[in-house]
Amino acid sequence: MNSEKVNFENNNGIVLSGRLEMPVGKKIKGTALFAHCFTCNKNLNAPIHISKALTQKGYVVLRFDFTGLGESEGDFSQTGFTSNIQDLVAASRFLEKNYEAPSLLIGHSLGGAAVISATKHINSVKALVTIGAPYSPNHVTKLFSNSLEEIKELGKSTVNIGGRPFEISKQFIEDVNEQNQLSVLNNLNVPILILHSPTDKIVDVGNAANIYKASKHPKSFVALDGADHLLSKKEDSQYAADLIASWAKKYIPFENPNFPKVKKEVAVKIEDEKFTTYISTGDHSIIADEPESAGGQNMGPTPYDLLMASLGTCTAMTLRMYADFKKIPLKGVEVHLNYAKEHADDCKDMTDEKPIEIDTFYREIELIGSLDEKQKSRLLQIADRCPVHKTLSSKISIKTVLI
Repeated sequence: MNSEKVNFENNNGIVLSGRLEMPVGKKIKGTALFAHCFTCNKNLNAPIHISKALTQKGYVVLRFDFTGLGESEGDFSQTGFTSNIQDLVAASRFLEKNYEAPSLLIGHSLGGAAVISATKHINSVKALVTIGAPYSPNHVTKLFSNSLEEIKELGKSTVNIGGRPFEISKQFIEDVNEQNQLSVLNNLNVPILILHSPTDKIVDVGNAANIYKASKHPKSFVALDGADHLLSKKEDSQYAADLIASWAKKYIPFENPNFPKVKKEVAVKIEDEKFTTYISTGDHSIIADEPESAGGQNMGPTPYDLLMASLGTCTAMTLRMYADFKKIPLKGVEVHLNYAKEHADDCKDMTDEKPIEIDTFYREIELIGSLDEKQKSRLLQIADRCPVHKTLSSKISIKTVLI
C-alpha cells in the first residue's frame, strides 16, 4: 500500500490533516471515507487497521482528523456535530477533485452518527457503514454528564475524556441535542451495514438495534463479538474491515468505469508491519506473512506456502483440463505438497567442498473417480506437464530494475 499525508481546507478555510491509503497495484475498486470517533484522531488502531485492510481489498481510503483534533488546525471547543458533517463534505470534495468522490462512508462511534447525517450531502455515496455508533448524537454527553450543569451555566467547561482534557461549549451541547437522527435514518436511501460489539461499554449495543429499526432496507447488522468500543485489537478491526469489504461488493460495482483500465500485473507491498505483505493480482488480494515463531504476525501464508500452492493449483487445473478433454471420469483431484532443501545425490561423497543443496518439492496426488490403472498412469505423466511445474524445472531468468 502507498500511504500519503494530505491536507485540505473545510468551508471555513481551516486546514484539515488526512492520510490517504492507496491499494497495492494499479486497479482500484472505489473510494472510501473514514470518520473517527469523538475526540479521537485518524491515527488510532481502528482507523489505521480498517483503512489498510480496505486498501488491501482495492479501495482508496481517506481518514482524516476533524477540526481541532489530531494534526488538523482549528479550535475543538468551537466545533460541534454540524461542523463534523461539514468536515466530511469537505473531505468528500477533496476526494472528488483528486481521485473520485467517495462511494463508501464509514463512521466509528460519533463518526458513525456523522456519516449517517452527511450521506444526504454527498451524492456519490452508494453504501454506508457504522461501527459502534450511537443512535442519537447527544449520547456523547454521557461521557461528561457530571459537567453538563457547569457547561450550561458558564457557557463552557474543560472535561476529561479518555484521560485527556477537552473544552466543551454550550453550543456543542445544543448542537447534538437538536439533531433528529430518527428523521435522518427514515429518509436514508442507501444500504447500511451496522457493526457493533454486544459488550461495548461506551455505546450500548441497544443503539445498534435502534439504528437498524429506523433504517430502510437493505440493512444489515453484524455483532463484533468480544471487541471493545475502540476496536483496539488488530484482529477485531481486521475482522470489521473484512466484513465491510465483502458486504460493500454487493453495492459498489467491482469494475468502476471512472478508473482507467490497467494492464494485468501482480504487485506486492510491505510497510512497517515486520513481514506482513500485501499482494494484489488485479482482481484479487492476498496477505502473505511469516509465522510468529519467525517474527511475523501469521496473517497469511509464507512465500514458500504460496509457491507450493501455485504448483498445486496448476497441477490440479492441468489434470482437470486434460481429463475433461479426454473424457476421463475424473471426479476430483487433491494435491498435497511439502518443500525441503536436500543434498544432491551425486555430491554425497565430495569431501573437499560444501555439498550442493537442491530445492525439492514433494507432491502427492489423489485422483478421485472410477479410473483404471492406465488412466491413472497417464494422468500422473500429465501432472509433470503443468506450466508451473515446467517453469520450476527450467532455467529461470529474473530481470530486476529500480523504478
